Amino acid sequence: MFSQDGKVRESYEKLFQQFSKMGTEELTDRNLSMQSQMIKQGITFTLYDGNYDDTYTERTIPFDMIPRIITSDEWELLERGLKQRVRALNMFIKDVYHEQNILKEDIIPRKMIITNPYFLPEMVGMDIPNDNYIPLSGIDLIRSETGEYYVLEDNLRNPSGLSYVYKNRSLMMYRFPELFFEYQVRDIYQGLNDLLGSLRSLAPDNKQDPLVVLLTPGVHNSAYYDHTFLAQEMGIELVEGRDLTVIDQKVYLKGIQGLSQVDVIYRRIDDDFLDPLAFNPNTLLGVPGLMNAYRAGNVALANAPGTGIADDKAVYAYVPNMIRYYLKEEPILKNVPTYILSKQEEKKFVLANLPEMVVKERTLSGGYGMLIGPTASEAEIKEFAKKIKQHPDRYIAQPTIKLSCSPSITNHGKVAPRHIDLRAFVFMGEEVQLAPGGLTRVALKEGSLVVNSSQGGGTKDTWVL
Repeated sequence: MFSQDGKVRESYEKLFQQFSKMGTEELTDRNLSMQSQMIKQGITFTLYDGNYDDTYTERTIPFDMIPRIITSDEWELLERGLKQRVRALNMFIKDVYHEQNILKEDIIPRKMIITNPYFLPEMVGMDIPNDNYIPLSGIDLIRSETGEYYVLEDNLRNPSGLSYVYKNRSLMMYRFPELFFEYQVRDIYQGLNDLLGSLRSLAPDNKQDPLVVLLTPGVHNSAYYDHTFLAQEMGIELVEGRDLTVIDQKVYLKGIQGLSQVDVIYRRIDDDFLDPLAFNPNTLLGVPGLMNAYRAGNVALANAPGTGIADDKAVYAYVPNMIRYYLKEEPILKNVPTYILSKQEEKKFVLANLPEMVVKERTLSGGYGMLIGPTASEAEIKEFAKKIKQHPDRYIAQPTIKLSCSPSITNHGKVAPRHIDLRAFVFMGEEVQLAPGGLTRVALKEGSLVVNSSQGGGTKDTWVL
């Protein structure tokens, strides 16, 4: 909210005045009122105890009512950079499952892709509707102390959190209507139409009025609220695996009126659980025979199976090269410098500087499997050094970048700086579109750099002017 010389940034001036007038008591009351609204509306997130049994806790994602503001110039740059990045990532996924030119030319090491747990041999040589592997992407961005934006991570399998973008906005419009309209904040509601349009554009044979369903693992999934909200807002059926059946390589929804053929499945379950006949035979979440129907071209899946190869934190390091290779353009948005620990020299450097590094397990997300060197104990650093030496190819490392801060309301009604990032949602249909803003995530624990909901992070409304 403040520039480095201690002045309120111009874009935050009205907001600063409005919140400065409120005392601690009013701030606390308004904040509590918003949290209780979230509980009443069932806006929750499920946390597991880590054993993946039936032990879980359902809670609201803490909502921070001081919004994050992005100027129109900043957003214009981000929008161009994100569209460029998602186009290149989509071309990369298609290439990997077809000609593999980028591997033949050794721009990305072949071994990194072929041994990747998310690489699906079943997708090799398979054509999919419109060559669109990623109708919905969640790209995580951070802003450094110098004000530059960096891409931190690409989420291309099942990016979650889109529902919170809309709920945060409706809560803010309800509580601060005068401030909201005074600021002329860009509308976000077209985003859901863009997502629905992206899904409908995948329908086999360009069917005019396709039946689109959202496939959820069920009520105990951590992002179940996300699933129910999106299905309801887009006017599509929310289904579980048991609601669908495959007959003659076509997928049908079982309903009171009988069977209806399904054209597009927006799936929110992982590849392994999609089809017990093709992947994990013990799963009860998926639909037996689904992959045969998909191969036959009778149903579309969004996002396509096998997109996890581009989620991989080591492959992330090569995205700037992908942009240059496929689009013949320079990347608009920078990556955070990344060390590939399977390279001897880079591993040696990281091990020597582990207390200053962030180390991530390549295939994990949600803030799990991480070491944040500056805040880690000596024992944790030693333990990670041991892991890196044993399996260097499982990890990547990055220098610790101090995420930018935003004023946030603490549990005691005080306002204090907390680190934030931004998950931008990109919809790929006939064109590439974005919801203006996205989900600003807040590390509510003092000094923490981990913003993930699964690690106790909260969210803010994001205003693009």
